[in-house]
Order: sequence, then C-alpha cells, then structure tokens
Amino acid sequence: MSLEISARAGRAASATTPLLACLVATGDGLPAALRELDKSLGGALRRSFDRRDFRGNRDETFHLVGGRKGPRRIVLVGMGSPKDRPAAVRRAAMLAARFAHRAGVGAMTIVAAGTPAAELEQLVIGAQLGGWEYTEMKTPPPEKDRRAPLESLVLLVDDVKAAAEPLRTGRAIGAGYDLARRLANSPGNVCTPELLTETARTIGKTHGLKVTVLGRKEMEKEKMGSFLCVAQATTQDPRLCAMEYRKGPKDQAPVVLVGKGLCFDTGGISIKPAERMEFMKFDMCGAAGVLGAMEAIARLGLAINVVGVFGATTNMPGSNAVKPGDIVTASSGKTIEIINTDAEGRLVLADVLHWVKRFKPAAVIDAATLTGACVVALGNTTTGALGNDDALMQEVIEASRRASEPAWQLPLTDEYKEQIKSVVADIKNTGGRAGGAITAAAFLNEFVEYPWVHLDIAGTAYTESDLTVMPVGATGVPVGTFVEVVRRRAS
Repeated sequence: MSLEISARAGRAASATTPLLACLVATGDGLPAALRELDKSLGGALRRSFDRRDFRGNRDETFHLVGGRKGPRRIVLVGMGSPKDRPAAVRRAAMLAARFAHRAGVGAMTIVAAGTPAAELEQLVIGAQLGGWEYTEMKTPPPEKDRRAPLESLVLLVDDVKAAAEPLRTGRAIGAGYDLARRLANSPGNVCTPELLTETARTIGKTHGLKVTVLGRKEMEKEKMGSFLCVAQATTQDPRLCAMEYRKGPKDQAPVVLVGKGLCFDTGGISIKPAERMEFMKFDMCGAAGVLGAMEAIARLGLAINVVGVFGATTNMPGSNAVKPGDIVTASSGKTIEIINTDAEGRLVLADVLHWVKRFKPAAVIDAATLTGACVVALGNTTTGALGNDDALMQEVIEASRRASEPAWQLPLTDEYKEQIKSVVADIKNTGGRAGGAITAAAFLNEFVEYPWVHLDIAGTAYTESDLTVMPVGATGVPVGTFVEVVRRRAS
C-alpha cells in the first residue's frame, strides 16, 4: 500500500497526530518549531537537549509521550553533522517513517518548516522508503496483535504552494522505488520473466509507452546465442523487453537504461553453494531498477527520450544446460568460451547491449548484480562504476551522489582484456578471480559501440542484514541514479 503524503501549514503544538517527528542535526538544540510544544509539555523537550539525553547523532532517536492536547507522541531523529544535508534528511526521514510503521501509529506528521525544496524532496523519498514493508507473502497476525501500517504522512511546512513541486517529484521517485523493491523482494517462483514483462506492459499502458517484447523464438531469429545459452535449461520463456518513453524532440537520441533480470540464479552447472542461495532471487535487481526508473520518469513527465531495456531469464542446471567448455556465438558474431556458467549475467547483457544499438543512443547505462568481486572491493555501501566515456562517467557518479546511491569508478584499461582472451574462441566469459569486477566489465565492453557506463550493484541492490533505516531485502538501487541522470539531462 502506497503512503499518502500531503503538506499543510500549521503549528507543531496543535498538530493532532498520533506521532510527530522532528529531524535534528547535532548541535542544533531545540528547534524553534517545537518551542511552543515544549511549553505545553512543561519543558520536557528542552531538558532532554540540555541534559544531552538527545544529542542529534546520526540514527539517534528519542521518543516522548505527548500532552493532553496536540501530538500524542513525539520522536526526535538525529541527522548527525552532515556534509550532504539532503542525504542526511533522507536517511533521518527513513528512520522516522520506519519507527512510525513499527509503532503501528497509522499516520504521522513530520516538522518540515524552513526545509529547502531539495531537502524536502529527499524527505518525501526517505519517508516512502522507510515506511515500506514487503508483506505480500505473509499471513496477517491475529487481529488483536495487528499494528496499523503507516498509511498517511503530513508535512508541516511554511508555504504549501512552494512545497507542492518537491512533494510531487518526491512521490514520483518514491513510487519508482516501491515498484522496484516489491519486484525484487518477490520470490523467484512469483517474480518470473513473464511477471517482469507484464509489469512493463502495465507501465506502458498507464503512461503511454511503446513496449516491445522478444521471446525465445524472436531471440533465436536475432541469433542471440549468448543470452539463450543461459536459458537453455529453464522451462520459463526468456524475455527481452524494451519500454520507449518519448517526450523529447523527435530527433533527440535517447538515453538507454539496461538491466540484468536473472529472476533466479543457481549458477547453472557451476552451481552455487546451498548456503545463502535464497538471496539469488535478487539477481534481477538491475531489471527491477529499470522498471522502477521508467515508472518514476513517466510520473515526472520529463521532456526527454528514454528507453528502458532488460533481459530476463533464470539460470538453472539440467541435462541440456550450457556447460563449461561450450562455445556460443553472440548476436554480434563474437564467439564466447564458457568457463563458468555462474558468470551468466554478462552473457545475457552481451546480446542486450548489442541489441540496443538500434536506438542510436546518446548514452547507455546498465545496472547488474554482476560480481561478488565488486562486493569484496567496495562492500555494501558503494556501487562499482566502469565505462568507456569519461564525461558520461562523471555524469553518472554525480547522479549517484544526488540520489544517495554512491558509486565509485574502477579502472577499465586495455590490459584487463588480456584476462578474457580465449585460446579456442574470441573471448571467454570470465577472467579469473583477480580484478573480477573489472574483467566482467571488460567482457561487456566487447559488445558496446556508444558512450556507456556499467554499474555493478551486487553489493548495493539488496541487503542480507538490517540496515537500521531499512530491513533485509531490496534497497531500490539503482532507481535513483537512473532517474537523476535522466532528470539532469532533461533540465
């Protein structure tokens, strides 16, 4: 259920809300907007600051019961000493909304008086991220044990008219995140290539996008031997799907967003260890990111041409599965020696990246949960970025910062091509353990003929542990980065 968000002018002291939240940076002291409320509470808020019971540290929360009138409960949420204030506001809003959702208050109000537009938008996005929970597969608890989910948020602002635009844009981007996270959190037996395709068709029907879908037969005609070898052992029909958003000039070359959509990855014949394999349902987060971004872009109504493309299948073992040592031919004509069938995402993307040439793109950005090597290199907080165009790379890095989805550039020099040379084919699909994230990108680079950046989101698209502001599961990365790249180009 989506969070209903509105803005109104008013005083915190008179807000008749189940929960009032206020975001506070370290050293700010008692916010002016809470002084009247503090008087009605006998100075309890000021004493909390004076005694340093609450200091405004990052992720710190302080919960008080309200008075006889006004807010029923108050929560102060710390932002720390932020260098990037919009990002800090977003994170604190996530924590506030998650607190409200867990508390079962149903509705909350956040003090946003004096908040600049850029920060207000991030507050709206953060609240939607924090108040969201994947419950589709759970049986509801007995009625007596149920807590009301967070369904309503009111922002207390100085100027309702001025807040309208950041509220609109924040809700649009939040809707994109919601869609991506719902798809990614769904199990592999539910989120199939067909479901991803039907989601694309729904977006197309709702927002007037042209949607093109290729199945196994169509891919065979396109000679996509690289993509199809991954799908050899699955009974589900693989899908290549393109969504065309055309709101820019007719002659404008589009930005193309590409996503890896492995709805489940067993590793194939090179099968993964059983432990933690359940997290391989998240191997389609690149495709989910494309779908979420296209939903957000369409809601924003940006004046630009964008094409969202994903390749979706499952990687399964079986008697007819592709084997190590096999050689396949991609649609570009390159032959590929299969060294490891668990290096399958790059095989899917090879044909997809070659196929998108038909759109004559101004730029192509792909996102994929591609390598464990990237997680080893950068952990779970930073996305790896590699590409062939310095200007586009800088553009994507800046977009990732604005989206609070930080990316870091890794080198992609010709020396790494040596690791993917094959003795019996043009190239091989893995270059070994050393520099694994880079050699995977070097493999993809063999199939691109346009300005291109690859985002390895293996460590950032989902989390296997609770992140304080977000539970275990999909994070929504790279929706924000995709949207910010397109948005800046449209401005």
